[in-house]
Amino acid sequence: MSDKKPQLTGSDVEKIEAEIGDRKLVKRPVLIAAVQEARAQGDLSENFEYYAAKKAKNENESRIRYLERMLRMATIIPDSSKDDEVGLNNKVVLYFEEDDEEQEYKVVTSIRGNSLENRISNESPIGRAIIGHKVGDRVSIKVNDSYSYYVQIRAIDKTPADDDEIKKF
Repeated sequence: MSDKKPQLTGSDVEKIEAEIGDRKLVKRPVLIAAVQEARAQGDLSENFEYYAAKKAKNENESRIRYLERMLRMATIIPDSSKDDEVGLNNKVVLYFEEDDEEQEYKVVTSIRGNSLENRISNESPIGRAIIGHKVGDRVSIKVNDSYSYYVQIRAIDKTPADDDEIKKF
């Protein structure tokens, strides 16, 4: 995780707390039992089951630490916007003038972002630029100091965050 504080919404926090609870109360006891069972099989030098069980247990503990650190370091931001403005968890249809094509995206926090699934972070150049804008607005997307382009917001659809997965690491 970078030194930058992650931005989380209330629904992000709830989802992270639920995952931590599941990992501590459900997965941890099962993984510990698997390690103990594999250890009881004898010689550990060639015991693949033991090493696999130990690796799974350690990955679970690492994920718990990652999520707990994220909660400690996070800045909580509102996850609502005006009905006619682009905000978090909204699907938006953007018209890219340079390419003469439309693309649909969902604006999410960085921990839910996934460009392969068209979920863009509110901290990305597009996300930062379009938040707060309305249908019909022409918005400049600044990529860096020497390049920018324009998009037009064609549609905004208010959607829940529930189906978006928290990034792994």
